[in-house]
Amino acid sequence: MSGAGSPTITSDGRGLKVTIVAGQWHEEITNGLLEGARRALAEAGAEVSEVRVPGSFELPVASKAALDAGADAVVALGVIIRGGTPHFEYVADAATSGLTQVSIATGKPVGFGVLTLEDEQQGLDRAGLPGSKEDKGAEAAEAAVATAIVLRDIRA
Repeated sequence: MSGAGSPTITSDGRGLKVTIVAGQWHEEITNGLLEGARRALAEAGAEVSEVRVPGSFELPVASKAALDAGADAVVALGVIIRGGTPHFEYVADAATSGLTQVSIATGKPVGFGVLTLEDEQQGLDRAGLPGSKEDKGAEAAEAAVATAIVLRDIRA
């Protein structure tokens, strides 16, 4: 499991507007990611809105729209499970590259909560569900808030 060595992030997100943008594929895993992100953002005190998109491929454009509409940060959540075709590589690369471009173009953080998995069990282990070893939705939300604060401080 890759969670070893992860930082502990606690940030005061009061005054920040954060939009969670989540795909709809793999409902059980995605719902776990959503709950973790919601919980972390509530603990940080951020103002939260949510947008659902069909899948991970659509995360970048919806994230850019949310940031352009005034969000201070986005938490992008998606689940991509490898299948028997190259589709996995194309979608994973498009989501990752697209979200990176959105963050750079807007100058605002995108918490990356897109799981790229070999199988469903890996997602269940990372979704913050009862019995999960990790909570990647919460981690993505914490990273988005912490980075928004860093950027606000740099610009002050």
